[in-house]
Amino acid sequence: MSGTYKLPEEWFKQAEYDMGTAESMLHTGRYIYTVFMCHLSIEKALKGVYAYKLEKDPDKTHNLNYICEMMNLEIPEEYQNFIDNLNNLSVPTRYPDELDKLLKDFKKDVTQEIFNQAKELLSWLKEEII
Repeated sequence: MSGTYKLPEEWFKQAEYDMGTAESMLHTGRYIYTVFMCHLSIEKALKGVYAYKLEKDPDKTHNLNYICEMMNLEIPEEYQNFIDNLNNLSVPTRYPDELDKLLKDFKKDVTQEIFNQAKELLSWLKEEII
């Protein structure tokens, strides 16, 4: 493998770090940022799979579905549904139109489920490069 692109290992190291940050945010009740960091973690993991499969850097994008499409990644339906949901949460958690509404939408139970699903998806994506 060439060093002219970010290596999959680096993408996954950052994805794990971001998932740890998501967990910290979950424990401190910063639920919007938990969701944001889950998205960022999965984005980096997908880019790691992309780098592994195509041996080049992916396009600069935050769109999880686009990253999957660029490499024709076959994803089980349960993970695809989660990716669709997480993808839709990216912009609102980065740039909320109304903070109070978002805070009401992302209570602990909802956020915990998103976090759990993100961790599971991250594990599955790691298996893609083993």
